[in-house]
Amino acid sequence: MSFIGEDNFTHDDKSKIGVLICNLGSPDSYSTKDVRKYLREFLSDTRVIEVPKIIWWLILNLLILPFRPKKSAALYKSVWLDEGSPLIVYSKRFMKKINKLNENSENSENIEFELAMRYGNPSIESALQSLKEKNCRKILLLPLFPQYSAVTAATIFDKASKILSKWRWIPSLHFVNGYHDNPGYIEALAKSIENHEQYNKQDLIIFSYHGIPKKYFDSGDPYQCFCQKTTRLVAEHLGLGKDQYMISFQSRLAAAGREWLKPYTSEVMNELPRKGVKKVLVLSPGFSMDCLETIEEIKEENKEIFIDAGGESFDYVPCLNDNDEHVKFINDLISEKIEQL
Repeated sequence: MSFIGEDNFTHDDKSKIGVLICNLGSPDSYSTKDVRKYLREFLSDTRVIEVPKIIWWLILNLLILPFRPKKSAALYKSVWLDEGSPLIVYSKRFMKKINKLNENSENSENIEFELAMRYGNPSIESALQSLKEKNCRKILLLPLFPQYSAVTAATIFDKASKILSKWRWIPSLHFVNGYHDNPGYIEALAKSIENHEQYNKQDLIIFSYHGIPKKYFDSGDPYQCFCQKTTRLVAEHLGLGKDQYMISFQSRLAAAGREWLKPYTSEVMNELPRKGVKKVLVLSPGFSMDCLETIEEIKEENKEIFIDAGGESFDYVPCLNDNDEHVKFINDLISEKIEQL
């Protein structure tokens, strides 16, 4: 095997620290072709789909990819911004603020930042290569997934490790696997709720997290526990009683497992009005940036379910995106982790 070496290395080169901030990803466009390409990469990940390979290959290529991309493309088109996919747009705005915060810092000349997506572009490989070319000998790998799960943060670690395994000179690597109970994150999340114009007018606050198959949790994935802790800490920060909030889980893919973490958000929205809950405030704390799953699925689809079931008021709290509290928290987290390198 031929490893990727150093073409222009000299001992006088000043080494730097590279910070690689990662998110899940998005299709390059809302065309059916690009959506199919994205879904193929995403749904081929064995961390995401733990089904025997030959069985899943048949399901993916015969039942999902021939039909789902067209439907998904229409959904992506409905949320697409002028600058592109919401997740990519918000991630780039976030990175712009992170870079600006660090422009005048003491270590500005020693730190390089890159943004990458696990699936799609900008790719982890291109971002790592960029850091390599800037002589970054220490790399901080930070997935923007507050609550660790094998299907999110772990797959980013897998991808980065696979790429680095081809390098002749592997940099020191520090992996941040989550920050679900970090005080800065909890405060930023609580403020986003407090600052919403409908806060304190709701009957119930719903924390809707992306679901995973229950069998993953039963096999040792801590994700559900971390979701519960995040919710409890935010509720305590806001002074909420146990009857003033609840947790639910969204975005199920039946082919990946019959039973997912419960309760399901869609079912909750259908049942609450019958129980006298007419006004809800909903957020998705498992997502750092708004995307298809938050905008189309929560803000639109689940709102429709709630209103049709007899609800009166459904309000959505946007993800932290590029708001200043989020940027400051992540920047502080980066500074803290860099000191440990």
